[in-house]
Amino acid sequence: MNREARRHAGVDDATRRILVGFVVPLWIGAGLADWWLHRRSGIESTAGTRESVIHAVMLTEAGFPVVLGLFCQVDAGVLAWALLGLCAHQATAFWDVAYAEERRRVTTTEQHVHSLLETVPLMAVLSLTALHWDQALALFGRGPARPDFSLRPKARPLSGRARAGVLASVALCVAVPYAEELWRCARVDPSLASRPRPPLPATPTLRVGNA
Repeated sequence: MNREARRHAGVDDATRRILVGFVVPLWIGAGLADWWLHRRSGIESTAGTRESVIHAVMLTEAGFPVVLGLFCQVDAGVLAWALLGLCAHQATAFWDVAYAEERRRVTTTEQHVHSLLETVPLMAVLSLTALHWDQALALFGRGPARPDFSLRPKARPLSGRARAGVLASVALCVAVPYAEELWRCARVDPSLASRPRPPLPATPTLRVGNA
């Protein structure tokens, strides 16, 4: 292997390490922090089950591309799913905050956590795009490669231990807490109807007259 090939291989390995060792843990940590902030704000008695279901939708939008990236070779099809999930997640996040901020207090801390939760999926998609640039170009009809939309096992998979660690972390630190949130909200009121807005906006910065 010549020097240039070794350099490219090193960049690929470093990008994968950043993706698995930094981006994914950051997403999991931000998700857990967001759940705790929802709990502290009394989501079950303010925004209610409707907001919790919106959170479940966002987890699905972000989680499905993660599973594809762990087990399937990243090609034009997987990149398309990742881009679709990213766009859907961003739109749903806007809906979530627009609904929540008028019904419960969305603190400055929670707003910064939301920023992470919106940025981290973008970081993941950009990392996958850089790692598989030929298929990213092909997806948009550019470059010499033909777009591949097949689903097949990864050519260079993570170790079984690494994949199990990612899935276990997502299950314990994301799926279980948000399932608990949904259960807690449904116990108070299982209806998905919008909760009434309080007389004053729940987020203080939205109150008329505040400096």
